[in-house]
Amino acid sequence: MTDAPPPDTEVGHARKAGISRDDLLAAALRLIGPHRSVSTLSLREVAREAGIAPNSFYRQFRDMDELAVALIDLAGRSLRRIVGAARHRAETQRGIVRSSVETFMEQVRADDKLLHVLLREGTAGSDAFKQAVDRELSFFEDELRSDLVRLTSAEGAGLHRPDLVAKAITRLVFAMGATAMDLPPERDRELIEQLSTMVAMIISGARTMAQKRTRR
Repeated sequence: MTDAPPPDTEVGHARKAGISRDDLLAAALRLIGPHRSVSTLSLREVAREAGIAPNSFYRQFRDMDELAVALIDLAGRSLRRIVGAARHRAETQRGIVRSSVETFMEQVRADDKLLHVLLREGTAGSDAFKQAVDRELSFFEDELRSDLVRLTSAEGAGLHRPDLVAKAITRLVFAMGATAMDLPPERDRELIEQLSTMVAMIISGARTMAQKRTRR
């Protein structure tokens, strides 16, 4: 006769004596995907995936909302670091646009699914999740604005309302990224071309507006 497994234990998931916040975030990331957001996960699912009893979850997070916000923050920091590195490698405004868009699309397909968190929770999550995503997007906008101002100044050009330019580009790229998640990877090259062109149009329009205001 075989002993029954203890409560809250699943076959194939051995209990762990200790667990960290990073372990729980990694467990949640393994469960989400292009068609499943953090907001649909249950505490019990995450605990099972991490190999712990549900009650042990509370040693690291108050609830699933706190875990989701921590995951959004992690995703934002990671993506800003990756895209920021790509921007800084570029020496021209055109290069920044292209390298940023290509790097962003690479992250849509990345195995770690971090970008999926930002793309999904901004529309499917609770108000707290949406606020966390919006906060991360504002960080992207601030960093992009600084880079655009730096490059246009180096080129001796102006840029009308660089804050709005950065916001328009960021929101457009993230919206297109959400679309890309539902498309096959074979469409990525087409989306990169479209996005690069649209971003260039936004910047060109802002530069033209700056020139007109200068002539007044």
